[in-house]
Parts: sequence; C-alpha cells; structure tokens
Amino acid sequence: MDLGKILLKKIVDVAKDYIDNSMKDATPTQQERPAQRYEPEPEPEEIYRTDAEWHAFFKEILQSEFSSYTIRENVKVTDLAGFVSDEFQLYKTRPTQAYKAEWGQPYTFVLESAGTPKAVVMLGKGHSHDSNVKYLVARMYAKKSGMPYINFYTQMPNERGYVIGRIRKFLN
Repeated sequence: MDLGKILLKKIVDVAKDYIDNSMKDATPTQQERPAQRYEPEPEPEEIYRTDAEWHAFFKEILQSEFSSYTIRENVKVTDLAGFVSDEFQLYKTRPTQAYKAEWGQPYTFVLESAGTPKAVVMLGKGHSHDSNVKYLVARMYAKKSGMPYINFYTQMPNERGYVIGRIRKFLN
C-alpha cells in the first residue's frame, strides 16, 4: 500500500473516533433515578370533641393566655352593634335582600379591654363561617365595628399553639 493511502486511512480513522467521541459528549446521558416510593402524608391527629368540650378548650386558652382581656361568651350581635337601622346587603346577586344585626349568629367569645370590645372569636362546624347567613351577618357587623373576626373550624385539630398564635396575630 501506498504511504499516502495509509496516512489518509489513519487520518480518517482518527477523525471518525473524534466525531464519535464528540457525539457521545454532545448527547445528554440520562442518569438513573432512584426508585420513588410513594409514602402518603401523615394524617393530622384528629381530635374528637363535643361542642361543649371545644367551648371549654377555647375558654381556658383565652382566660390563661389573654388574661388582660375580659372574656364574654355567647354575645348577641346586637349587644355590640345595637339595634341599628342600617342593613347589610350580603350578596350582589340579590340586592333586594337585606340582613339586620339581630339576624346574626351570637359571637362565641368577645375579648374586651377597659369595657371596649377588641376582638371576636367564633367557633363553627364545617365551613359555616363561609356560607351560613347568620355567620356572615355576624362577620359583617364585627368588621363594621372595627374588630377582628377570628374564626375556628371545630373539625380541625386547633392545637393550642396554633390557636394562641392566630389570636395574637389578629390582636397585634
């Protein structure tokens, strides 16, 4: 064989090897993923309490952690708002329906300082705070009075630290 042909064949082989190696580097290599195991989220520990037990639980927290406030229980909306002549129209889709303060759900707890109401704490089952007209009326009159309306769902865990932190957040 001719020396030129041998050199040409060597150059072609080197070029092919270079191109093959370049292509390997250019092609992304997929790393093997470790097998993913499905582990369900741990369910929060459910606490079953009666309405009276929930009421006592919150009352104890309010008395021990917020002792600078006077605590009133089951306060009618009219006790705070009075029998006012104005009426709230809660739904834009039904502007002819008006709701009065006396139709509101009584506030579970009212925190007062120096005889002045400072905040409302409401307990409710399900999502009653979002859909029940009585709760909506109570919320609107609390807002109108400039008081925080702090609602808690009794089907949730409502751990002591959570309740205290949430009430403090609203009071500050």
